[in-house]
Amino acid sequence: MTNKPIIHSQKQKMIIYIVLIIVTLAVFGQVYKYDFINFDDPVYVSENSVIRNGITPEGISWAFTTRHVGLWNPLVWLSFMSDSQFYGADAGGYHVTNLILHILSTLLLFWLFCRMTGDIWKSAFVAAIFALHPLHVESVAWVSERKDVLSAFFWMLTLCFYVYYTEKPNIKRYMSALLCFILALMSKPMVVTLPLILILLDYWPLSFCRCYPDSIGIQSWENNPVLTDVTHVSVKQGKKKNKSERKDRRENPSPFDKRISPETGIIEFHRDKFHLWEKVPFFILSAILVIITFYDSGDAPSNNFPLSVRLANAPVSFITYLAKTFWPHDLSVLYPFTAQIPVWQVAASVFLIIVISAVVIAMAKRLPYLFTGWLWFAITILPVIGIIQISTAAPYAIADRYHYLPSIGIAVMLIWGLPSLFKNEDRRRKILYPAAITFLAVISVLSWKQCGYWQNSINLFSHALQVTTDNYVMHYNLALPLSKEGKTTEALYHYGEAIRIKPDYDDAYFNRGNVYDKLAENQLAIEDFSKAINLNPAKLKAYNNRGNAYNRLGRYQLAIDDFNKAITLDPYYATAYNNRGNAYATLGRRQLAIADFNEAIRLIPYYAEAYYNRGTVYAELGQYQHAIEDLNQDLRLKPDDVYGYYARANVYLNQSQKEQGCDDAQKACALGKCGILKFAKGKGYCR
Repeated sequence: MTNKPIIHSQKQKMIIYIVLIIVTLAVFGQVYKYDFINFDDPVYVSENSVIRNGITPEGISWAFTTRHVGLWNPLVWLSFMSDSQFYGADAGGYHVTNLILHILSTLLLFWLFCRMTGDIWKSAFVAAIFALHPLHVESVAWVSERKDVLSAFFWMLTLCFYVYYTEKPNIKRYMSALLCFILALMSKPMVVTLPLILILLDYWPLSFCRCYPDSIGIQSWENNPVLTDVTHVSVKQGKKKNKSERKDRRENPSPFDKRISPETGIIEFHRDKFHLWEKVPFFILSAILVIITFYDSGDAPSNNFPLSVRLANAPVSFITYLAKTFWPHDLSVLYPFTAQIPVWQVAASVFLIIVISAVVIAMAKRLPYLFTGWLWFAITILPVIGIIQISTAAPYAIADRYHYLPSIGIAVMLIWGLPSLFKNEDRRRKILYPAAITFLAVISVLSWKQCGYWQNSINLFSHALQVTTDNYVMHYNLALPLSKEGKTTEALYHYGEAIRIKPDYDDAYFNRGNVYDKLAENQLAIEDFSKAINLNPAKLKAYNNRGNAYNRLGRYQLAIDDFNKAITLDPYYATAYNNRGNAYATLGRRQLAIADFNEAIRLIPYYAEAYYNRGTVYAELGQYQHAIEDLNQDLRLKPDDVYGYYARANVYLNQSQKEQGCDDAQKACALGKCGILKFAKGKGYCR
C-alpha cells in the first residue's frame, strides 16, 4: 500500500491555504488604517453608545431584543461590542475583524469543495474568486457590513458540518450544522435560503462524488459508513475504462470495488438518497427568522416605489449582478433606484434568465454542476433582488454586498463548466490554467484599487458620484464630511444637488440648514428648517434647531414654541429642555430656566452645557455657591471649556475670592478669552 497521493494532496492543500491567505491580505490588508465612513457606520458603531460601552449585561440584553436599523441580528451587535472592548474607537480594529472573517470564510469554502469533490485546484479557484472579486470589497471594507462576513463564516461552517454529517450521519454532526445555521441567521436574514442550498449540494456534488480517499475519510472499503448509500463505485488511475467495463458497471452496480486498491487512485461514487426530512428543522428556523424580520415593530420595510416598478427592476438587477461578475466596473457604495426602466431592458433580462435556466435544466444530468451553480446564484440573490426594500432612507437598485454569497454559484459554473468545452486534457491545461490565473490577477488589481476608495467618506462618496448619475444619497452623504471639515461651500453645493434631484428630501434641507446655522445665516437656516418640517412634521431636531436660530434673532417666543413642539414629540429630548432654558433665561424668567436645566440634567447626568447654563443663572440670582458647584461640574466634564473658567472667575471675583478668580481668569485667557483677566487687572485684583 502506498500513501503518495494522500501526502501529495495534503501538501497541495496546505500550499493553497497559505497562498489564499497571503493574496487576500495583499489585496485587503490596507483596510487596517481606514476610518469609519459616514454611511451606516455612525448608526452601527461610531455613534452607537451601546456599542461604544463594550460588552455589558445591558448591551447583551439590548443585542438580543433590539431591531435597530430594522433587522434582528444580535450576533453582529455582540461582535461590535467585542471590538469596542478591544479596540475602543479605533476603526482599524473593526476593519481587521472583517478581514479575518473574510479570510476564514475563504479557507472554509476551499475545504468545503475540496472535501465534496476531491478536485483541489478547481476548489482553489472557486475560493480565490470568492476571496478576490471586486464586488466583495464592500462586504470586507465597510465596517457596517460585518453582517455579511459574519453570516458568511457561519454559512460556510454550516455547510462543512453538513458534509461531515453526510459522510457519517450522527446526531452530533447534525446538531453542529444546525447550531451554525442558527448563528448565521442571527447574523443576517439573507441566509434563510441555506436549506435550499443543502438540497442542491445533495444533488451535486454530494451525489456525484469524485475524490481522493483521504478527502472523505476512507481508510478501507469494509463496513465503511461513507459508502452505505452508494449505487456505483469505480476507481480511476488516469486511464480510461474500456466499453465492456463501463457496460458491466452500469448493469451490475456494486457498493464496493475491491479489485483495485482505492489508495492508488481517485474514487467515483454516486449517492442515491435525498433525505429531505433532514432539512425540515432548517426550513423551520428560516421561516421563524422571516417572521421576525418582517414583523411590524414600527420599522416597516420601505416600499417607496410601486410594486410594479420593483418587479420590473428585479430581472434587470439579476442580470446586472451576473454581468458585473465578469465585468466589475463602475462600482459604487449605492446605486440609485430608478422608476424609469425601459421595457426592452426588462424583457431582454427576463428572456436571458429563461434561456440560461432552460439550458442549465436541459443539461442537468450531463453537467450537474451547472444546475447547482445556477440555482445557487439565483436562490441566494432572490431575497435581496429589490422587490422588498428594507432601507427607508436609501432605496437601492442593486448592492455590491449582495453578490457576496451568490457569487459562489457562478464560480462553480465557470470552474467546472469551462473544462467540459475542451476534450483534449493537454489543451485544457494550456488554455484554462493561464486564463484562470490571469483572471484572478486582474480581479485582484481591481479589488485593490476599489478597496482604496474606502479609505474615508470623502473618497468613497466622490467616487460613487463619478460612476453613477442623479445619486442624491451620495451628494447628501458627501456634504456631511465636507461640512465637518469646514468646506462649507462644497457642502452647500452637494446639499443643493441632493435637493435638486429629490425635492422632497427633508434630511438634505435639515442639514443644509445646519450649515447655514454655523455660518450665522440665521434666516436661511430658518427657511431650510421650515422646509424640512413641512416635509416631515415629526422631525423634532428641525424644531429644536429652528428654535435656536429664532433665539439668536431675538424672536424668543417663536423659539420657545419650537422647543415646546420638540419636547411634545419627544419628552426625553434633553437638548430641547436645555435650549428652552436658555430662551427663558434671556427673557429673565430664571426659575423656568432652572427648571428646564434641572430636567436636562436629570435626563443626561453628564450634560456639561446644562450645568454651565444653570450655573450662570444661579450667578445672576446671586446664588454663588450653587453657581460654583455647577461650574465645577461643567469643568470636570469638559476641562477645556473656556466659558466655564470665564464664568467661574467672575463668580469668584464677585465674592472677593481673588486668588481663585485670578487663577480661572488666567486659564480662560490661555484658552483665548481674556476679557475677565483684563478687567481683574484693571481693578488691581490680579497681577
